[in-house]
Amino acid sequence: MTVQPRKSRQVHLARHPRGTPQAQDFSIVEATLPPAAPNEALVRNRWFRISPSVRLMASADAQHIKGIPFPPLMPGDTLADAAVGEVIEAPADGSLRRGDLVLHRYGWRDYALVPADSYLRLDDTPLDPAAWLGHGWTAYAALTRGLQIHAGDTVLVTSGAGAIGSMAGQIARRLGAGRVIGSTGSHDKAAWMQAELGYDAVLIRGSTPIAEQLAAAAPDGIDVCVDMVGGEQLQAAVAAAREGARFVLLGALTAELAAERATMIAPVELDSFRLIVKGVSLRGYSADSDPGAFAEWLQRLTEWSRDGGMVLPRSTFVGLDSAPQALHEACAGRLKGVVLVELP
Repeated sequence: MTVQPRKSRQVHLARHPRGTPQAQDFSIVEATLPPAAPNEALVRNRWFRISPSVRLMASADAQHIKGIPFPPLMPGDTLADAAVGEVIEAPADGSLRRGDLVLHRYGWRDYALVPADSYLRLDDTPLDPAAWLGHGWTAYAALTRGLQIHAGDTVLVTSGAGAIGSMAGQIARRLGAGRVIGSTGSHDKAAWMQAELGYDAVLIRGSTPIAEQLAAAAPDGIDVCVDMVGGEQLQAAVAAAREGARFVLLGALTAELAAERATMIAPVELDSFRLIVKGVSLRGYSADSDPGAFAEWLQRLTEWSRDGGMVLPRSTFVGLDSAPQALHEACAGRLKGVVLVELP
């Protein structure tokens, strides 16, 4: 019989970060596990996701934000994010059994007590954690609910190597886009995006002005923009918008990952006259508004993966101790795809 664990290591916020989160902003604490309630499953986490949004929610003036699935963090709080784990002790209602894999929201710890309304049992097919913990479904929802792709569209995806962007470019192509352009922060990432993800062109932040690079990459303008960045990149995209262009705004990394501190304020100057005369639409969007997109995405992913044409990029760290460093690297913009921590 399996011996039930009495302790669980957890990652706590030790202090509000100043600038990019550092390892010393967090502590790893061994906590006593209380007995599971009748409606709780005891789960041993096997993988959990690292989101750069932790930086924003760990700031001293953080507030609840729609679309970020965890609350503001205070020193002493346990961090949380999406996780996949193995059931060690199942609730008495019989819907789970020991050994089942579940998706839940209590990552950043070895073991979690997960209420029945907070987990999703995964099927018995071979598991790729990036399919469940990645943001492919966010990109899919944005490109099917937030706006519509038309055949032959020229699409710009900002932060195209990140968790959402690395999937959005591929999905846009599958939905009929004719030319897909991304942006990123380094030549190495740009080369990877073209070789592995199929981007036709990549704009590189910090070299020549983004507007000039975009004009060269899309001389006839763009039809769609999936924006995670804001700032100069959103401004350049609006300037390049064609008649009837559609924009879906999913994030504002210029604010979330600002050098001094994370903030919810992301000012940008846009040409409103161009928006009017070109009939451009801008929509802020959260995939949480369309939860049904998740199951649909998994079905489409299965279909699209049969020909080997879908890549699920990830950066993987091993062990709970590596989680603070993973967050630091993610916030510094050094990683590709979804960032995962694997717990052996």
